[in-house]
Amino acid sequence: MLLTAKLLLTLVTLGYSAIPSFFDFNNTHATNPSWTGHARYHVVWQVATFDMIAVLAMVLIWTAGADASQLWVPALLAIFAYGGFWTANVTRPLYNGVLQDPVNGVPQFHYNIFGWKFAVDANISLFTPITLLTLVALWMVARLNGAL
Repeated sequence: MLLTAKLLLTLVTLGYSAIPSFFDFNNTHATNPSWTGHARYHVVWQVATFDMIAVLAMVLIWTAGADASQLWVPALLAIFAYGGFWTANVTRPLYNGVLQDPVNGVPQFHYNIFGWKFAVDANISLFTPITLLTLVALWMVARLNGAL
């Protein structure tokens, strides 16, 4: 179970660092001409910070050896990163936030499941399953450490 927990933590760490970097360092975010320069500054700051935190998480994951207690920090960092996403999503009405920029945003993902066609915001499509995997990883870390 320890190796599985480390692999899951690696995946969810990449989910809050490398994946947003891929999506955000282009004209949908960091160089989006419809965003103010200050908003672009903040997105680069946020993404760079998450990338640096992810480096710490990866070091902790892969230097832990058989010491599962070292996995608490990467697991909690992932919970906090995804918790921040869901907090921003739920509180959008308070600050007039939108999930997708209408001019240069990442397009919605389109699904066709048994003839039922629908579209879901790309962020929701990506962060729902990775948040669930993060909860599984946290559960595994808790089990490995005797907390459950």
